[in-house]
Amino acid sequence: MSESKLFKSMVIGALTGAIISMFDRKTREHTIEMSKKVKDAVIYYAKNKDELQHLIEEKLDEVQDLYDSASENINTIVHKIEEVKELPNTIQSLVSDTKNAFKNDAVQK
Repeated sequence: MSESKLFKSMVIGALTGAIISMFDRKTREHTIEMSKKVKDAVIYYAKNKDELQHLIEEKLDEVQDLYDSASENINTIVHKIEEVKELPNTIQSLVSDTKNAFKNDAVQK
């Protein structure tokens, strides 16, 4: 019951805010201009469905390329993090080898 009141109140608040914002002349003119552009685009693409399909396919390809690039970057970062995690062991091994080399050198003298 309270959920329906919440949703209803949110819708009423949004509508009230939209109505109040229309009192501003620039906002009203901008809204009318954008509505006309949207209407024109809908009419254009309703008549040119092939072009709309091509545009959607291009956008999907762009999104896929972006996803592939992001995925590759994330994999590179993960690989570099793993290398950094192994760095202390490498340093410890290097220090140990150096220490052993000095001990062996001292023993031989």
